Amino acid sequence: MNLLRDRVAGVLAGAAVGDALGGATEGWSPEQIEERHGGWVEGIVGPFLADWKTARPIAPYHKGDGHITDDTLMTHALVEVYARRRRHLDAYDVAADLVPLMIGERRWVPELEDSALILQRVFLAEKWIVAKLHYGHADPREAGVGNIVNCGATMYMAPVGLVHIGDPRGAYAEAIDLAGAHQSSYGREAAGVFAAAVAASAAPGATVADIRNAVLDVAHDGTAAAIRAVFGAVDAFLNDGGSEDPRDVARTVRAAVAPFDTVGENYRSPAMDARLPSRTKSIEELPAALGFVVARGGNLRASVLDAVNYGRDADSIAAMAGAVCGGLGGVDAVPPDWVAEVMAASRLDLDAVVDSMAEVVREVAGADADRAARRAEELSALLSREAAPCD
Repeated sequence: MNLLRDRVAGVLAGAAVGDALGGATEGWSPEQIEERHGGWVEGIVGPFLADWKTARPIAPYHKGDGHITDDTLMTHALVEVYARRRRHLDAYDVAADLVPLMIGERRWVPELEDSALILQRVFLAEKWIVAKLHYGHADPREAGVGNIVNCGATMYMAPVGLVHIGDPRGAYAEAIDLAGAHQSSYGREAAGVFAAAVAASAAPGATVADIRNAVLDVAHDGTAAAIRAVFGAVDAFLNDGGSEDPRDVARTVRAAVAPFDTVGENYRSPAMDARLPSRTKSIEELPAALGFVVARGGNLRASVLDAVNYGRDADSIAAMAGAVCGGLGGVDAVPPDWVAEVMAASRLDLDAVVDSMAEVVREVAGADADRAARRAEELSALLSREAAPCD
């Protein structure tokens, strides 16, 4: 396998398995997860509730058993948009291509155990873009204003990082543009920072330190503050010798991110000021995911399991951690048994998605390289003429 495809496969496989494993524990506390499963979750598990078909707030979704959730459905839909356009994307492409995929093409939705529209699976924050762009004809660059501020746009931005491998700032800029159709405030900011993290992670020879530097280079306001707080807490934890109890990493991360998280401690009963725009707050999912990546030195299995056992928005946290670790280590970093079980349980042709994305990355990167070469020549000519003596 060539290096480019390996990195694309690592990111997309890491994101998918993280999403699938985390879906089983999403919305619950670490204590509830441990009680339900008799200890630390080590892999793919079944639904949290035996009566999930009718129980609220789970029904009608079959979470667990290796089923991907809306995080992966939206990620792969964005891959389809890239495959169609074969260039960099912006907010207008969300309106022109992504929304029609959400409302016009049925596909297998594992949690519904049926062929359905993506629209029928996604959360209200994602339904918003359909209402605003398809029915309200809002300006795509501004459609995210007024939406619930959450991780809805961040969760599917990994493909943006892939078309900017080695260019975190470029990934940030493109994701910020794209996410304007979906999110505002710190929800939009996190989308850009996550794309930057993926771009940094998938670069040849990248390290965890490179990812840390990349995200802090682009992040602003509460998102930057939350990431710094989590990194600082994890560093202190590791410098103190760490702990043999895996729960302590999650406790460290949660304590650090809590002051920036608007949802509050009771995840299923958010505070009245939750998910509102703010210059000082952050979504919880991205700083938590990055904290696990740093704490575990980029180890995908350990980082994903931290997220799974963390609970709360476990599927999105695990998907983000899996994507970043998959970029660092390539597809070999993703446990093959997890990949095989998730592909089978979710009826997912991951190889086809990887092939499609790898082709796009190769084409877009080639075009970018040509533009960069022309730009370098133009700048060289300008600078040399500037330095030349006047006649």
